[in-house]
Amino acid sequence: MTQLFLIAGEPSGDRLGAALIRGLRELDPTVEMAGIGGPEMIAEGLESLFPMEVLSVMGLTEVLPRLPDLLRRRDQAVAAIMAMQPDALVTIDSPDFCLRVAGKVRQKNPAQKVIHYVAPSVWAWREGRVAKMARNVDHVLALLPFEPPYMEAAGMTCDFVGHPVVAEPQASATEIAAFRDAYGEKVALVLPGSRRGEVSRLGPIFGEALEQIPRDMRVVVPTVPHLADTIGAMVASWPGNPIVVTDPFEKRAAFAAATAALAASGTVSLELAASGTPMVIAYDMSWLSWQIISRMMKVDTVTLVNLVAEKKIVPEFLGPACRSGPVGAAFRRLLTVPSEQERQADVLNRTMDRLGRGGAAPGLRAAQSVLDKLSK
Repeated sequence: MTQLFLIAGEPSGDRLGAALIRGLRELDPTVEMAGIGGPEMIAEGLESLFPMEVLSVMGLTEVLPRLPDLLRRRDQAVAAIMAMQPDALVTIDSPDFCLRVAGKVRQKNPAQKVIHYVAPSVWAWREGRVAKMARNVDHVLALLPFEPPYMEAAGMTCDFVGHPVVAEPQASATEIAAFRDAYGEKVALVLPGSRRGEVSRLGPIFGEALEQIPRDMRVVVPTVPHLADTIGAMVASWPGNPIVVTDPFEKRAAFAAATAALAASGTVSLELAASGTPMVIAYDMSWLSWQIISRMMKVDTVTLVNLVAEKKIVPEFLGPACRSGPVGAAFRRLLTVPSEQERQADVLNRTMDRLGRGGAAPGLRAAQSVLDKLSK
């Protein structure tokens, strides 16, 4: 009987973990699992050692006051793993916590197999992270097709298992028609980020950029519920009679109904690609952060669509280039020039195919990779 200990530390990892559990149950109904997870993993039958939410802390100033509790939780997880002696410890993203747990476990039991789900983005910056990770990780489940060689060069085995975006449901024709009936045929999607810091920095730039788009476009701003009030107040002065969308079904319809999107850099570019929505990507940060990060970057684009498709087709405006004038001009062109939309269409399709669309679900592929690793 296979026994696994799974750890997820944030909502994105919880979703990956839930899909992995479903895949494992399908391939081996006898598998036993314990660990730490959120509501999605719990819904799949995992009994979490403690609430995952206590680990969802970001930023140095936020972490420091919580450090004693985080260290206690780390030691609690290590003790549970040592008591269980699982066939594998499967850590899911959240490297700051997960890899520290793995390191402590390997100190106590060097033979413990460790599998990490989500490869670090060493192809973009901080390549040294992978060597440190390889000290305590045997096998990696990668979301992006070009990541395995980086992991293998450091001494770990690695399988590309597909990105979860390819398994997410897309809006139906009926949902798209209903959305356009409610809000208009010409929809400009605007996504200024999912964190307050991003929204406060990008919001004013995006708002000014929208002054350049056609007046008959309806601006739609999907967001998460806890930011709805903040974003609602911010967009009240924007052109385009903006509406803020928080319902996941309405968000799905908005993505598919939009003519084009202006979005912050991040995985949202893959969500847009999945819905076939052409996009302009923009991101700003403090002057000091830009000076540091721009010197560490190893790639000439950060947009995942460009990276996966190996073609720099999605316009991006980063750091000093993230200004309302050029961003607005690029967005207007994408909204009004059909040939610009068509240029992206092929690349968006290619991106989804390379991420695993049409094959086995990523959760099932991840489960198969885990079981294959344990059989070797």
